[in-house]
This record gives sequence, structure tokens and C-alpha cells, in this order.
Amino acid sequence: MNRFILNETSYHNSGAIKAIATETKTRGLKKAFVCTDESLLKFGVTKKVLDVLEEANIEYQVFSDIKANPTVKNVLDGLKLFKESGCDYLVAVGGGSVMDTAKAIGIIVRNPEHADVLSLEGAVETKNKAVDIFAVPTTAGTAAEVTINYVITDEEKQRKFVCVDPHDIPVVAFVDPDMMSSMPKMLTASTGMDALTHAIEGYITKGAWELSDMFHLKAIEIIARSLPSACNNDPKGREDMALGQYVAGMGFSNVGLGIVHSMAHPLGALYDTPHGIANAIILPTVMEYNAPYTGEKYRDIARAMGVKGTENMTQEEYRKAAVEAVRNLSITVGIPQDLKAIVKKEDIKFLSESAYADACRPGNPRDTSVEEIAKLYESLI
Repeated sequence: MNRFILNETSYHNSGAIKAIATETKTRGLKKAFVCTDESLLKFGVTKKVLDVLEEANIEYQVFSDIKANPTVKNVLDGLKLFKESGCDYLVAVGGGSVMDTAKAIGIIVRNPEHADVLSLEGAVETKNKAVDIFAVPTTAGTAAEVTINYVITDEEKQRKFVCVDPHDIPVVAFVDPDMMSSMPKMLTASTGMDALTHAIEGYITKGAWELSDMFHLKAIEIIARSLPSACNNDPKGREDMALGQYVAGMGFSNVGLGIVHSMAHPLGALYDTPHGIANAIILPTVMEYNAPYTGEKYRDIARAMGVKGTENMTQEEYRKAAVEAVRNLSITVGIPQDLKAIVKKEDIKFLSESAYADACRPGNPRDTSVEEIAKLYESLI
């Protein structure tokens, strides 16, 4: 049996955030707990949402103490403030880090037995749905606004842990490209490659099936054609990337990912490496590693990436073409091509063990080991 979970409602395209006021009042909600980060506050991005709330006379409390790789402490601090504030729903304005923090807060408020945060690790279907979450993405990459996953960093053990819970999905998503227009080029590139990783890993994961395939192939197509123009702040490119990353999220949230994400997560925990950068660097290498276990799917990926003549290619040719198309896109948008500036050789054992223990690893199409993951890391330094 397959299960598919999506938002109750989603709004798309320019001006989507205006619907926040309507949804708040329709649902009988009173006071918003606005999760965001300091940079979004500083540069006036969050203000666009606060203006919508103020114009509708909706009370709010802002919580912005959220790191790029959110920690257990960030969640606990937010939880404490939420309880003190009298808020009855959350509005997450930001990228994946902000939305992941909001999900953890929303879940714990309704499921206090998980107040330690750590017990949420893995596929834990909590008893009660999270407090209503309205998600407003400011990056086109994580698709956290439509997924049942979130990732928190355990600083004490220098590890990230993945939480998978159908009760944490935001009830409403407001996918407004205007909220993404201030992203600098490298952030646009890295989050866009994160979205491509979601689409490709979701397409080849062990849990993939026809319904998820539909979303992932379309997402690959949209991202491949629109990411370079989005990096140049072209409005159409921004709009397309906002959609493409969301479509990818609709798929992978329901079928899982693979070891690109497993290998990226420890880099974020140990070195605070931006998640999208880590995924983008690792993706082509892991695609080569997984290729023998993907049937004809790389032909579809190559075609969706814009490669011509795939119908006349041999299996070896279209697999190579798919990997090269991904690598070329990464180079085009300015992503580094190795981990030399990030990974210390003495850390590879710890990184490999962490990656193998990661919740995304079992979905990889090729069964792996700590030793094989170590070789993949080594090939990139």
C-alpha cells in the first residue's frame, strides 16, 4: 500500500502571501507565532508577511533565534516562547531551517511527551497533529512547506537527525516567488541544486512509484531549465523555481531519498556546511555510484535535463549523459566541484558512520556500507 500526503491548501505565484490573512480568519485563529531568522528580519523579507498580518489586525509574536542548521536548543527556545506568547498557530517565514524548527515546535506543543526533541528522530508518527503551521518559503529548494520531514542538529553529538512524521506537514503553504527575490546568487544556486537532488533521489529511491515519478520528472525538467535564469534574478526563473522545488517536495516527501542526503547531513552537523552546497557537490558522484541499480531511469533524467537524442543512446551513454548534465548545471550556477575546502581526512570515519546511520540511507537504490560511503567521501577530497 502506498500513501501520499500533501498540504490541505497551497497558494502559488506572486501575491500568494496575501491569503495568509484570509486563511487565519477562516480557520478561527487569533495570534501568529512567526518563526524566521535574523537575516530575513534585517533585510525586510519577513516584514512582507508582518505587513499582511498588521493590515488584517492579526496579533503576532516573532521568534528569530534560528541557526542555518537548527539545533535542539533553537527548538526548545522557540517552544518556551510559544507557550508564553499566547499564540495559537505558527507562520514559518524562511528556508528549510526555519520551517524545520516550526515543525518541531508545533509537534511538541501537541505531543509534550517529546519535549526532549531527540525522541522525534526517525519515522515517529506522533499521536496528535502539530499546531497549525502556515509555511512561507523564502528559498526555492527545501520544499519543507510540503514535506513530512524535518532535520534538527544535536550539537552535543555533532550529528543531524531526520524526523519523519505525517502530523508535521504545514496545513497551508504560500509559495510566493516575491518572497524569494532577494536571495543572493549563491543561495539561489545551492537551494536550487538541493531541489534537483530531491527530484533525482526521489525518482530513483527504492520507494518510488508511478505517482511520485510524475512529480519528480516534471520537477527535474522545471529546475533544469529555470535555475540559471533564477540565479540571474529573472522573475520568470524565480517563479518557475518556486514551482519546481514545490513539485519535487510533493514527491520525495512521500517516497524518501538516498545517500546524497545521508552524506550531506553530517557535513552540516560537523562543519555547518550549507545543505544545498553539500548536496550539489555530492550528487554527481553518487549518481555514478548508483547508476548500475537504476534500470532505464537515467534516460528519463537525461531527457528531463534537456539532453537530446537519448532515445538512440546505449545504457552506458544515457547514464553518463544524465550525470554530466547534472554536473554541467552545477558548474553553470557556480557550485564548487569537490569537498577539499570542507572535509578533513581524519573525519571521514565519523562522517561515514553518521551517513550510514542516517534515515535517508535505506532508500538508496544501491545497498551500501560504511566503507563504501567512506570511499565516496575520499573521492571528493
